[in-house]
Amino acid sequence: MFLSVMGPGLIVMQADTEAGSITTAAVAGAQYGYMLVGLLLVLTIPLYVVQEMTARLGSITGKGHAYLIRMKYGMGWAWVSLAILFVCNIAALVTEFAGIMSAAQIAHIPPIVSVGVSALLLILVVASGSYKTAEYIALAFCAADLLFIPAAFMAHPDWANLTQQVFTIPTHTITRDFILVVIGLIGAVIMPWMIYYQQSAVVDKKLTEKELPLERLDTAIGAVITEIIMAFIVISTGATLFIHHVSIDDASQAATALVPLAGSYAGVLFAVGLVSAAFLGAFVVAVSTAWAFGETFGWPHSLNHRPPQAKRFYTLYAVGVLLAAAIVLIPNIPLVTVTVLVEAGNALLLPIVLTFLLLLTNDKQLLGKHVNKWHSNLLAVGTGAVIILLGLLSVVLTFFPNWLS
Repeated sequence: MFLSVMGPGLIVMQADTEAGSITTAAVAGAQYGYMLVGLLLVLTIPLYVVQEMTARLGSITGKGHAYLIRMKYGMGWAWVSLAILFVCNIAALVTEFAGIMSAAQIAHIPPIVSVGVSALLLILVVASGSYKTAEYIALAFCAADLLFIPAAFMAHPDWANLTQQVFTIPTHTITRDFILVVIGLIGAVIMPWMIYYQQSAVVDKKLTEKELPLERLDTAIGAVITEIIMAFIVISTGATLFIHHVSIDDASQAATALVPLAGSYAGVLFAVGLVSAAFLGAFVVAVSTAWAFGETFGWPHSLNHRPPQAKRFYTLYAVGVLLAAAIVLIPNIPLVTVTVLVEAGNALLLPIVLTFLLLLTNDKQLLGKHVNKWHSNLLAVGTGAVIILLGLLSVVLTFFPNWLS
């Protein structure tokens, strides 16, 4: 029974371990060793709490997130959330293609080939007209994400030191770089597209109130696995790059740097994990956009429809993928700035999305006895406030680097 329900929670959680998150985790390990591993494990709790709300909304109402916003609060607010979601998701797709491109360059694959082939595969994934087929492919990429774990073991970490630091409050001189890394790790916990994707996936998979306990288990397992993967990324670079004082700027550099320190297999596993994570992230981001628009405007929007049956849904999905692929191939595009803008966009959209999520999950007309408990509201509000403030702080520190000096 669990295997028949499993999917939406696990996929969206592991998609959260996308190219930008992997880069942040790799940099965290390279700069600060095992110091921030404990923080990642703690972040499992707010991640589960927020995503459980979306699964509950989808299973009880049978409607997607965008549809409920339009139904309860009108087209005006629906347009606001859609417009910001579209811009932020295109920018997020650009970062995913950038991760694929940089990892492929390790194998001397030209960007036009790696990005072009990836875009084509992303379109083919949904062209079958079967939700199950798309989900099976996504789960295969989830499995590939686990390659970060053996890569970390090949780095031969100091397990005693690691265990000690997991249960120790991080202590470090407050610098701009340290704050930005902490912000990056916390800010990547909940992204707006995650809320849209999981609720729509629950609906598309036709899960109901009867399956809710198993959906919660699916979400909990996904939350634990994704933060464990993030922790092992930190461990792999902390056990090698940190000890040898090797600095990096992105995840592909980490894969390259691991080769002489942990062996070629560790580097290859890290690079393959990066590509699979970026591909999975791109799929989830793109389909969440198409689902949101389809729900809002009443288009046929199920992955169980073949392309001729849901032309606007599949067209929007393909346009998002191709537009992001074209942007990332622009010569000398400032990808670091794009990443910052993604964080800024998330900071702008997240208060809207979380506010609607809390309003909807406290609506007794929608959920009846399944409305939020007070502790869920408290944790969700606190998490949202922290992520929003940290997102804005990251923008300030990026554009005003001397602010803390």
